[in-house]
Amino acid sequence: MKEILEYLFNHYTLSKSEAKAIMIEIAQNKFNATEVTAFISVFLMRNITLKELEGFREALLDMTVPVNIDSKDAIDIVGTGGDGKNTINISTLASFVVAGTGQKVTKHGNYGASTITGSSNVLEEVGYEFKNNSERLQEDLEKANICFLHAPYFHPALQSVGALRKSLGLRTFFNLLGPLVNPAKPQFSMIGVYNLEIARIYQYLLQKDDRHFTLVHGMDGYDEISLTHDSKIMTKKGEEVYSPEDLGFNSVTNESIKAADTPLETAKIFRNILHGKGTEQQNSVVLANAAVALYHTDKFGSYDDCLLMAKESLFAGKALKKPGIIVELKIKDHEYFR
Repeated sequence: MKEILEYLFNHYTLSKSEAKAIMIEIAQNKFNATEVTAFISVFLMRNITLKELEGFREALLDMTVPVNIDSKDAIDIVGTGGDGKNTINISTLASFVVAGTGQKVTKHGNYGASTITGSSNVLEEVGYEFKNNSERLQEDLEKANICFLHAPYFHPALQSVGALRKSLGLRTFFNLLGPLVNPAKPQFSMIGVYNLEIARIYQYLLQKDDRHFTLVHGMDGYDEISLTHDSKIMTKKGEEVYSPEDLGFNSVTNESIKAADTPLETAKIFRNILHGKGTEQQNSVVLANAAVALYHTDKFGSYDDCLLMAKESLFAGKALKKPGIIVELKIKDHEYFR
């Protein structure tokens, strides 16, 4: 590792093959925590290159624990995280709303490393049991239109650096890898990205895939459609900037979509929204993300049609009732949720 670090500290970058080899060695615990921390620190001082991201991604995909579920028509709604905004779990909530419309969702996620409450944190708090068994994941998908793939169960490298990432509490290049390595390989993905330079790198990388992608970026630094400002949406067909009004909503405040200070308190907000008890601004941002996700599958008509579907899912209780994997079977018996 010493030679690698000296090379990088001299402002050189890694080739795809070099990046892949190093990621495999990290997963195999060939380096100590200090060495891995120093390596990660390089990418805190500069952006990752396309070749480096390609190499890291290929290594993770090669080492992925295989999963066999029917995801050919499914979507993943996921963000890089690391935008420093500490929002409610918008992509996870949007995933449940989308599932309530009948669209299959294979959601990939992890514990928060640079935030308090990641998707795995909030789902764990509401009692979801993480699974790495394909049959049980397929059962969730068939019964509820959604299953959740907890990243450390499928990616040894992510598991090996989990504690280190949490202790750093900073956005690292591992944030960029999570949305790119869903082991279910769904046909569609909507990925929230925290800055436009990274969005460009994602765009170049994902153009090579056969699967459909939609990149979203809140122009004031959110890794999702936040409705606090305009949003840029990028697909294989091109890119557009949309105001909140273009998406059918009024602007919301940053404060109105903030998460709580603990996973438990954030889980209460999560359940309140699914129960139809969210604030107007919380509901708006969840619905906007769900509608954009539905629209970019090219299966449900116009954006307005997709927004109506999302609203019916949330307000008619479909988002709550359909994903019974959580609501009916796994809710913790805790006074906080009564």
